[in-house]
Amino acid sequence: MGALDINEKRLRERFDAMSAVGATPGGGVSRQTLTEADRQARDLLRRWMEQAGLHVRVDDMGTMYGRLEGRRPGAPAVALGSHLDSVHMGGRFDGALGVLAALEVVESAKDRGLALDHPLEVINFTNEEGSRFAPSMLASGVLAGAFSRDYAYSRTDVDGVTFLEALEAIGYRGREEDRLGPVKAYLELHVEQGPILDRRGIPIGVVEGIQGITWSRVTVRGQANHAGTTPMDARRDGLLAAARMMLAARDVARAAGEQARATTGAVEQVLPNVINAVAGTVRFTVDFRHPDGDELDRMAARFQEEVARIAREEGVAAEVERFWTSPPVRFDAGVVDAVEQAARELGLDTLRMPSGAGHDAGLMARIAPTGMIFVPSRDGKSHCEEEYTQWEHAVQGVRVLARTAYRLAGGAGDAHGA
Repeated sequence: MGALDINEKRLRERFDAMSAVGATPGGGVSRQTLTEADRQARDLLRRWMEQAGLHVRVDDMGTMYGRLEGRRPGAPAVALGSHLDSVHMGGRFDGALGVLAALEVVESAKDRGLALDHPLEVINFTNEEGSRFAPSMLASGVLAGAFSRDYAYSRTDVDGVTFLEALEAIGYRGREEDRLGPVKAYLELHVEQGPILDRRGIPIGVVEGIQGITWSRVTVRGQANHAGTTPMDARRDGLLAAARMMLAARDVARAAGEQARATTGAVEQVLPNVINAVAGTVRFTVDFRHPDGDELDRMAARFQEEVARIAREEGVAAEVERFWTSPPVRFDAGVVDAVEQAARELGLDTLRMPSGAGHDAGLMARIAPTGMIFVPSRDGKSHCEEEYTQWEHAVQGVRVLARTAYRLAGGAGDAHGA
């Protein structure tokens, strides 16, 4: 084992233990944010960070930190992290690998007595997924100034529970003064969640930025009526109109080119939602993505035009609420180069690429030089129980993370021992 290597056995044991928290029958996890499973995962992480001798704290958004001080008092930290929350019936690797990798990198530095100028800081962000409390990345968004804390606290889940109520219920509401301090750089290791690296047989993705995302909620108001007595030409079918609008979203993305994405991921309401009645009110969501911000705006505008056209043709009313947008992000060139250099020194092939998914790193880029490392996702699957990354690839990603972090933290001596 090289002087700057990681403890692979410890990493694997912790990954397996974390994977058991909220485990699902199909090999995935359900750890939606601020649930009991999330609390158990947080408690486990806290114990490991304390055992590693890190200074542990929790801020007012529930984000957890574990800090290893450097040689220079007051120097900005090199922060490493991701998230432990998951979508319902999600995968074991998404988010959790990045948090545990960060802990391993920091603990390995402490184990080996590396003399680093800058502190290292492990981060577990709250509510990256946004599957319980929309929008995504609430905690990193508050930290970066994209959201106010009051806005974040007021978000509700489907049962009407607020973010603040859930945060307090699991005992993880900390203090504002314990938020992340000055940062020299932020690094995040993550599974790709797409098929590009897997298809090309490349172990390391050097992420140059994150494509833009915009979320809309469409409300269609038709007229509920009897399925047997209402003639076809007299119907104002809210669900039929909504279905046409969903197809229109797909067509907007196809017209915008290969890099565009459109997803209708949730039908939030259908009234009266019975088999023998024409649907009246329907509410659904649309997720548009594109690496170019102007094109993303054009996609959203074209979709709104299509919704209006379909509404006229179907005799219904429709409203489009574009309620969240995360603009495209370009990561810091110096950090991106450092990731690529670290991978090459380890003899690993790399591919520079954008991220198709949103990550806390996208918001951290507003306040710190930021970079990401991707490792392959088998068959590109994620947000499902079948999500899988070969352990060899996971470890390679952690080693790249370690080498990059130690170099950015400075003063580690010869980094070629990893």
